[in-house]
Amino acid sequence: MKTTLRNDAVLFSVKGQVVIPRWLRKEYDIEEGTRAVVQATAEGILLKPVTRVRIQRLRGILKRKPGGKPFVQEWAEHKVEEKALEEAKYARFAGSR
Repeated sequence: MKTTLRNDAVLFSVKGQVVIPRWLRKEYDIEEGTRAVVQATAEGILLKPVTRVRIQRLRGILKRKPGGKPFVQEWAEHKVEEKALEEAKYARFAGSR
């Protein structure tokens, strides 16, 4: 889990492009050509990079084990865990202001 709490200001270009600071690109394994999911949230815009590490993690979720939980149940549990992690990260960030 990434734990760096740091703020950097960025500027948007005329086309709406923004440069992600180097330290964040390194921390989240963002390379040239990396895609990201963009979500509108109550707090603002959320960018989730889709890196090789994330893809490999998701592939592991898709593998079914004999007698294991159904994919739908496992996915729901994964999303609850992911949401809790995001909320904890936001709480730490908001508390540091």
